Amino acid sequence: MLRVLILGGTSDVAQLVSRINDISGIEAITSLAGRTREPVLPTGNVRVGGFGGVTGLVEYLQHQQIDVLIDATHPFANHISWNGAIAATEAGIPRLLVNRPPWEKLLGDHWIEVENITNAAAALEHQAKRVFLTIGRQEISAFTHLQEMWFLMRMIDPPPANVITPPGFVLCDRGPFNLENEREILTHHQIDTIVSKNSGGNATYPKIIAAREMGIKVVMVNRPPIPPGEEVPDIESAVMWLLDKVNLQ
Repeated sequence: MLRVLILGGTSDVAQLVSRINDISGIEAITSLAGRTREPVLPTGNVRVGGFGGVTGLVEYLQHQQIDVLIDATHPFANHISWNGAIAATEAGIPRLLVNRPPWEKLLGDHWIEVENITNAAAALEHQAKRVFLTIGRQEISAFTHLQEMWFLMRMIDPPPANVITPPGFVLCDRGPFNLENEREILTHHQIDTIVSKNSGGNATYPKIIAAREMGIKVVMVNRPPIPPGEEVPDIESAVMWLLDKVNLQ
């Protein structure tokens, strides 16, 4: 029996776990960070919460006799990705990164590409009045000094009570989002600029399509560096990679 630990964090994880559960000879455990109050749980064995850094993750891998680590976290969850890479090396097990392709700038897109959230906030100064902030709740404090702007802040869960938010309105919602809804939001709130992380995938891409159609600027935060190692672009490729591991046993 091949024991697989999946570090989850994207909407693709449930599909990956479902596919793995159909493969004879593999037992999967899914780990979620627990940052959202009501996460969408995949089927099977699921744990929620951190490991306590690299040391804790190595101990878990060894104690649970994990044979393979699959990193299917969000493209911007680089801390756990690097911890996973180091821990897998220390535990002496193979690791695979499911790294879905980032969105590409197309004809008609008005992107301002930046390297981090701090630079995204700086790019808004003197450039925007009404902003659709779609970066989640973890880093919204980077925009609190922009008091002359109005923000529509979309996130899954509301920010903690002690977090100061920029002027505007918090919209709690969970993707996937459709194009018609995104057009309506941009029109109703008179949005002139979107701030987005380049997450890739289909779940939140409709806002980028709507911005392209409506000539709205997008401040696009590029992805952080990923650790070296094997990677695949999608779930199907990850399943094929795992099947190879089973056949090698």
